[in-house]
Amino acid sequence: MSEKPGLTRAGLIDAALTLLDEVGLKGLTVRRLAADLGVKSPALYWHIRTKQELLDGVAEAIVRAAGLGPPHDGEPWQDWLVRRALAYRAAVLGHRDGALVVASSTRLGAEALELFDAELRALVAEGFTPRLALDTISALSHYTTGFLLREQSPPTAGAGPVGALPGTLVAARRAGGGGFETGARLIVAGAERELAGVTGG
Repeated sequence: MSEKPGLTRAGLIDAALTLLDEVGLKGLTVRRLAADLGVKSPALYWHIRTKQELLDGVAEAIVRAAGLGPPHDGEPWQDWLVRRALAYRAAVLGHRDGALVVASSTRLGAEALELFDAELRALVAEGFTPRLALDTISALSHYTTGFLLREQSPPTAGAGPVGALPGTLVAARRAGGGGFETGARLIVAGAERELAGVTGG
């Protein structure tokens, strides 16, 4: 089968994102995507070889929408990392089952990898070792993805009301605030302490 004129990989990924929002991850199939695009499934294989490659492309589009890349000029690295985590969370929450898609991704494309490398170089310029830079960003990314998986998961059956929890948990839940951003700042604070040990600061 010949390639349909005008069908591009970027257009295919955009269509897959739209379909994801409509039917969720379980409903996102190559056959359904092809039908929405008005082609037969084999036509898509000019641009993607497997469903996993399609999901990797969708995940990369979601992550790139968060604005990967080094900090702005003059922006403290601590503020940048928190901003990065918040933007990543917002981008993933913008899509149905976005957390599942990102968590199931097996690889990033060349452009996303270059942006990620620029982030690592920015931390190294602040005194991080390459290993500490990678561990810091990985810890924040894994924390964010785990938080998102919980946020986008169905409610747990049989979960009791706040009042049924032990006293300290009740007080913590009723206090409000904190949540995701507090956790991100705790990770950044830990990285700051590790950096002080590296630089002697």
